[in-house]
Amino acid sequence: MLRTQTVRNILSWYEGETPGLKSNLSRLLMHGRLAGTGRVVILPVDQGFEHGPARSFAANPVAYDPHYLYELAIDSGVSGYAAPLGLLEQGADTFAGEVPLILKLNSGNSLVGAQDQALTGKVEDAMRLGCVGVGFTIYPGSDSSYDMMEELREISLQAKSRGLMTVVWSYPRGGKVSKEGETGFDIIAYAAHMAALMGATIIKVKLPTAHIDLDAARSTYEKAQIPGTNAADRVRHIMQAAFAGKRLVVFSGGAAKNTDELLEEVRAIREGGGNGSIIGRNSFQRSKAEAIALLNQVMDIYA
Repeated sequence: MLRTQTVRNILSWYEGETPGLKSNLSRLLMHGRLAGTGRVVILPVDQGFEHGPARSFAANPVAYDPHYLYELAIDSGVSGYAAPLGLLEQGADTFAGEVPLILKLNSGNSLVGAQDQALTGKVEDAMRLGCVGVGFTIYPGSDSSYDMMEELREISLQAKSRGLMTVVWSYPRGGKVSKEGETGFDIIAYAAHMAALMGATIIKVKLPTAHIDLDAARSTYEKAQIPGTNAADRVRHIMQAAFAGKRLVVFSGGAAKNTDELLEEVRAIREGGGNGSIIGRNSFQRSKAEAIALLNQVMDIYA
């Protein structure tokens, strides 16, 4: 399929990037059921690191098998599959070229209390596995945030010089950010803007609540009358913070929830101009038939 005008327009936003990076971004945007629409749904499976194997896969034990996760991404028609090194390696030969891959390069785990992540893969691994991009988490606000941003700077340089996209998980926590503020309206906008300033090709954030966390920001939000009473308005503001919508922003599916709740969030993302969803636990913890049905409902809304 030739690129649609929508995709050509999106590629034009990424001034200064290499033809290789734009080709890989095009591969992602032109793959799966949402091909050509400018919207994406990505299957992420990094929860084994973050939460442990049983908490991640016991609800649907076939998901312990990396091949099952590849098959779910392919059979559902999502835009791409993001995972750490071991998961992508175990299936890289069998499913080569069947779904765009994003290698998650850093990971934390729930055995460590620090708000930091270890580097668990390299850009060279992403090249070896035929990935379209690399993923990296930063924690704006944490004691490790500056180190993580400096790591991201170096990884972005390596990745972009090889034509790979950078997908930045921007998850604020620690410092002046309260627990409630981790999904606060002002904080999520700030996190999205930081990722854009770091040169992210695609930004991943959590869906914001109406909570305003920083006193310094509250007066500005009130004086400027920034709409935030409903989820679509809040998404619209996050897109503003991402270079006036000229960076792709996808929103986390978050903790496990029922189908109606998830689809309500997806409608708000669509209405607010968001570019899509990245849905992990809410898909692979269901049976395959249920997961595919859910992902198809999500993609139908975006389409």
